[in-house]
Amino acid sequence: MATIKKRVIHTSEAPSAIGPYSQAIEMNGTFYVSGQIPMDPVSGEITGENISEQTQQVLKNLTSILTAAGYTLKDVVKTTCYLSEMINFPEMNEVYAGFFSEEPPARATVEVNRLPKDVMVEIDAIACKGG
Repeated sequence: MATIKKRVIHTSEAPSAIGPYSQAIEMNGTFYVSGQIPMDPVSGEITGENISEQTQQVLKNLTSILTAAGYTLKDVVKTTCYLSEMINFPEMNEVYAGFFSEEPPARATVEVNRLPKDVMVEIDAIACKGG
């Protein structure tokens, strides 16, 4: 029987969890990053006055968590983007494309009724190490 290896990831370079969950979990070579919102990791304040600025902060937080565990954006295979209003899709997509410029991951984008702290965007991710 194979040994299951579970590793909890936490970095001060990204916001601490605001509930009973981990920033990320690595399990047998797959890395699951909890939904990130546009929270400054130092001040704990929400940053960004518009969807572009908020998406930028979200993806910086996501990148920090990946880096802390030895992953990169190139290892991301799936994301889910949650938007408070689908009208913000083009601007979110433009910032997102800047982070995932080559071989972007599979993705779903959904509009939700409300997000934590009334932010405009939240993104989670799954990453895997290649071969």
